[in-house]
Amino acid sequence: MDALTADMILFPAIDLKNGQCVRLRQGDMAQATVFSDDPGAQAASFAADGFAWIHVVDLDGAFAGKPMNAAAVDAILASVKVPVQLGGGIRDLATVEAWLDKGLARVIIGTAAVRDPAFVRQAARAFPGKVAVGIDARDGFVAVEGWAERSTLSTVELGLRFEDAGVAAIIYTDIARDGMLGGLDFAGTIALADALTIPVIASGGLASIKDVERLMQPDCRKLEGAITGRALYDGRLDARAALALVRAREAV
Repeated sequence: MDALTADMILFPAIDLKNGQCVRLRQGDMAQATVFSDDPGAQAASFAADGFAWIHVVDLDGAFAGKPMNAAAVDAILASVKVPVQLGGGIRDLATVEAWLDKGLARVIIGTAAVRDPAFVRQAARAFPGKVAVGIDARDGFVAVEGWAERSTLSTVELGLRFEDAGVAAIIYTDIARDGMLGGLDFAGTIALADALTIPVIASGGLASIKDVERLMQPDCRKLEGAITGRALYDGRLDARAALALVRAREAV
């Protein structure tokens, strides 16, 4: 499907810390708010609302460099039939294969995309359409190791590394906005999408139905979608109203 005409996808986020669904502020593990002790039930609730995908992050895994919330991810996969994508602690091909074997639709590689780009290429070749790259930026530069370290790579530089690699999508997060409910970084996300042919997903700061309305504008049509977290959990964004907007655009 052409990126300019593809349906916009809203991805509800489930961030996992110690087996619980939490939301962070600007990636700070010390600022975690627990929203649910039952990730499977949370995923089922999102699916019942009508979301077509679910976005999951193993926060502990992102810091540890290996999967840390496997039981919670298993519970999510057992609870829904919609596709699930997962990031956090995916640093080698064996981990990619193990997660996909469990039934994930797509894995997201973040830190390793900076440290070991050859691994991303290998994974994308081995599992076509099932490997995405997470580009998490602070002040325009890519952050790694659970956002704890800033690299010297710009977001566009990193994205261009994978233009010919067969990567399914780029998930772009403005860390300063994440969990802050200040609105998505539309300028940065659209600039990245303009520079790449790989589909781009916006993440970090989606605050209200106004952000969803902005996503419906013509300059956002090239985006694959956007991830929403805290706004859903605290009721600032009504899931059904947001999805109705998306469906209305698809009908045009």
